[in-house]
Amino acid sequence: MENIRNVVLEAWMTEHGYSSNSLAEAVNKATEQLSGRPGGHDGSSVRGWKSGRVRWPKSLTRAALEDVTGLSAIALGFVPRGRPSSAPVPPQQQEEDPDMKRRTLVGGLAAAAVSTTAPSSTSTRRIGMSDVSRLNERFSGIVVSDHRHGGQLGIEQEAAALAEEALDLQNAGSATQRVRSGLYASAAAFRSSAMWAAIDGRRYEVAKAHMREAQALAELSGDQTIKFRIWSHAGTMYRHLGRPAEALAANDVARNLHLTRRDPLFASLGHARQAATLGLTGDAPAVRHALGCAEDAFGRADTGRARPVWMTGARDGAELATLALAAHLRLGDFARAEAHAHRSLTLLRPQMQRDRAINTARLAYAQLAQGAVEAAAATAMGVPTDAATRHARVSRLLHGFGAALRVAAPGSTTVRAWAEHAATGQRAA
Repeated sequence: MENIRNVVLEAWMTEHGYSSNSLAEAVNKATEQLSGRPGGHDGSSVRGWKSGRVRWPKSLTRAALEDVTGLSAIALGFVPRGRPSSAPVPPQQQEEDPDMKRRTLVGGLAAAAVSTTAPSSTSTRRIGMSDVSRLNERFSGIVVSDHRHGGQLGIEQEAAALAEEALDLQNAGSATQRVRSGLYASAAAFRSSAMWAAIDGRRYEVAKAHMREAQALAELSGDQTIKFRIWSHAGTMYRHLGRPAEALAANDVARNLHLTRRDPLFASLGHARQAATLGLTGDAPAVRHALGCAEDAFGRADTGRARPVWMTGARDGAELATLALAAHLRLGDFARAEAHAHRSLTLLRPQMQRDRAINTARLAYAQLAQGAVEAAAATAMGVPTDAATRHARVSRLLHGFGAALRVAAPGSTTVRAWAEHAATGQRAA
């Protein structure tokens, strides 16, 4: 029997803002409340319901779904065993749902969608690399938004939705193994961007959930490039959480992939991220060694070679300078940190607005730590108001800068000017 997508469930999830993962989590919690034992569903379970592969979940799952949604399983588009998908819902079962108007609306949507999108018995849609390419073109737009704004919930949600769309394509028709691997790799890349947006916005628990999904998808794809990105992001997340041992371990996974031996640019990025983490340990010789390895590998890299769009900052050396800045700041080597800050700001491309704001704030702190109070305040005031008020990491950096400034120059005109500037920015936001 051919699977027919459960467009009713999809419509309900879209209307209420549920992804496959978040619905699975809600159903698991409801299952625990009903039975005393947590459910074992994950995103793939929900995708099975949406694709029609699972037409009638087990009784406990149906009860949990009904508890989460307030609708009966039939009203959610599930079909009892032995009944054709097109069979009408009996009146007595319609009465189970008190919200008849909503049920009629959702049921009508299902009927319309099934009649127009369900595959016929004589033809099956063929999924090809052109479908993968179209998804990746849309992904490029998400990466551009991340470079400009970073950390925003909307970017995270858009990337996660695109990952779900890539996985839905797996069940939409036939495909070669190459295409299926490409879809898994794309889904992993999209999920890793959701993970990064959550890290950048300091939503760390959410980031961990995205990380687990991304890691599983990367394994299904076999793509080393996306594995490198995910484990590198994991290292950055643990570094921001102040957990260097886990950060170093995650970075080691990325650095030991065969990819880093084939492409020196990935090796350079791996060493530089390790250096930034080593800065947390205070091990100056280890930081210098890691940065030396990063610079050596960068010198051997073919920077003109085609690489994923998220490698933009690594390709022109801006990310290497940024990570060196972070490492020296943590070591308290403020003169070297300032030098790397200036270099990064020179190398960053115009669209990298988020990184420019972060590194400008870091530069201000490095200048202040060397006693250049007025220069530091002027630098900090150069951070755009939008980034200073809306981006979690930038706001936190500038808040710390303001506190350090008040200690360095209490009661000074510079402190008053900074306080007025910060207040004006808050009002403008």
